[in-house]
Amino acid sequence: QVRFVESGGGLVQPGGSLRLSCVVSGRMPSIYAMGWYRQAPGKQRELVARLSTTGSTMYPDSVEGRFSISRDNAKNTVDLEMNSLKPEDTALYFCNAVLGSYEPVFDTWGQGTQVTVSS
Repeated sequence: QVRFVESGGGLVQPGGSLRLSCVVSGRMPSIYAMGWYRQAPGKQRELVARLSTTGSTMYPDSVEGRFSISRDNAKNTVDLEMNSLKPEDTALYFCNAVLGSYEPVFDTWGQGTQVTVSS
């Protein structure tokens, strides 16, 4: 069974930075892309970063140029570097494997890590 444990969130002022980390345990097939999702209260979950097995990345316009996803296969971690944070980035952030361009692969999610951007 694959498990995800996210960490690194916190309270940050607008314009600040955070680095999130996700530790992946269990048997993760190497064919899957990895991604970071977020969900704000009252809003749908959205994919904010995707990293393919070939190293290509994809970001929505809302975070393009500010977020950067990376993966360390030796440590089984997936990180999300977030810069120039805005109040609208406030959400609970999760990682998961990604099927296609958006769909999460696994139904079981981690606890997530809360990011709050506020002055």
